[in-house]
Amino acid sequence: MKRFLCLVTVLLTLASCGPRERNATPVPGLPDIWPDYVGVTVPATIAPLDFTLPGAEALDVRVTAPDGTSLRSSGKSATRFSEKGWKALLQRSAGDSLTVTVSGRFDGAWRRYEPFRILVSGDEIDYGLTYRLLEPGYQIYSKMGTYERELGSFRQRALLENTRFAGCVNCHASFRGDPSAFTVHIRGAHGATLLTRDGEIKAYDTKTDSTLGFCVYPYWHPSGNYIAYSTNNTRQGFHAQPDKLIEVFDLDSDVQIYDVVNNQVITAPQVKRPGIWETFPVFSPDGRTLWFTAAAQVEIPGALTQSRYSLMKVSFDPETGTIGKDVEMVLDAADFDGSICFPRPSYDGRYLMFTLCDYGTFPIWHHESDLWLLDLATGETRPMDEVNSDDTDSYHNWSGNSRWFVFSSRREDGLFTRLYIAHFDENGVAGKPFMLPQRDPKHYYEDLFRSYNVPEFVTGPVPFDQIRAQKAINAPEREKFGFRWSD
Repeated sequence: MKRFLCLVTVLLTLASCGPRERNATPVPGLPDIWPDYVGVTVPATIAPLDFTLPGAEALDVRVTAPDGTSLRSSGKSATRFSEKGWKALLQRSAGDSLTVTVSGRFDGAWRRYEPFRILVSGDEIDYGLTYRLLEPGYQIYSKMGTYERELGSFRQRALLENTRFAGCVNCHASFRGDPSAFTVHIRGAHGATLLTRDGEIKAYDTKTDSTLGFCVYPYWHPSGNYIAYSTNNTRQGFHAQPDKLIEVFDLDSDVQIYDVVNNQVITAPQVKRPGIWETFPVFSPDGRTLWFTAAAQVEIPGALTQSRYSLMKVSFDPETGTIGKDVEMVLDAADFDGSICFPRPSYDGRYLMFTLCDYGTFPIWHHESDLWLLDLATGETRPMDEVNSDDTDSYHNWSGNSRWFVFSSRREDGLFTRLYIAHFDENGVAGKPFMLPQRDPKHYYEDLFRSYNVPEFVTGPVPFDQIRAQKAINAPEREKFGFRWSD
């Protein structure tokens, strides 16, 4: 403790200009830093927001809390704020803001830019994120995996990688952020749906004589007793024009629910209709509604651009595991002249966020994809202009308190997806999003030839044993699901 206090005493000093800052020539305007953290809203536990100043030979940065204490960082390529000093400064600033003063050296001369602010929210954020990292190419089963990142530091660890089995590490989900209940799907010769609860890992063969195939796109029921899945016959194709590289689409898809307690797959004719593609199922926060998207079947690939998914809902009785008879359209794709994907309700039950693209069911490769918000109390919808960009903004998830959300975006270069986090206030307005912090971000992202995918918040470290999971995947035995039609 004494060592920590001494370190903080050294790093957190009363705000004063350093020699470079004093000798710098003031210039009008804000610094063009990367990543762009100017005016963002962050939680009080986020890792240091290190950044670069493109074109500068060196930079000198001072971050000041409302009480006048400050933290400095100087370097040739990027800031490198002390994690302990940064954490202490954030805690002093919760509910207020930090002031950041940037000086850069160009052609041997120092320039000092106008200060900018970083808002520090009093709303807590979850412990960390889980996500996939994969190459955005077309190889079959190139290196990929599911990873965990602690948001308060730069620590990342692999939960499951396909280095010890031939296959694709596919969609995953935890139980409302609870790391002890986790499911992940594996495609390929060793295909299985892995389910871990309380440290036990089981590999399931989820195909039955009455269902289409494996379980994907998982979403847990708030009771933890059910998991909604879709089962999809997915293919990919390629475009000839340079602005579109790849298209992924379904030849068929249905919705089904796994009863964790009774080890049964449940489905019903109303969510498994001939000529209709159903996908992306999610439960409402009270557990009594099942939302999903659906589209009329079209000829593939000729009529793919006419494939547009609407938002649907049907009741669900968690006491009996029964799917309601009447399916209701919530949002008609025709009203948006687009396709609705990835519906995600906030855990407080007030909003539902979704991705809108021109057509189809794979918006991550659509440059026009944007995030939209449905107010469940009023029925009003709007594009989330405060976070959307000129390129792909897609897969998203909420924090446990519904005050933060994470989403994937190709806004940097149109090729690689990166993760962004945004605050969401009590009035339903999002703050300016910030890129997931990295130490020396320029070199990190320039050297990372993999894309982020399927981000999920978790409330603590995921107790996932990769060695045991790999043994279960490589083993020939699979657990079987029972099956029943909903009454």
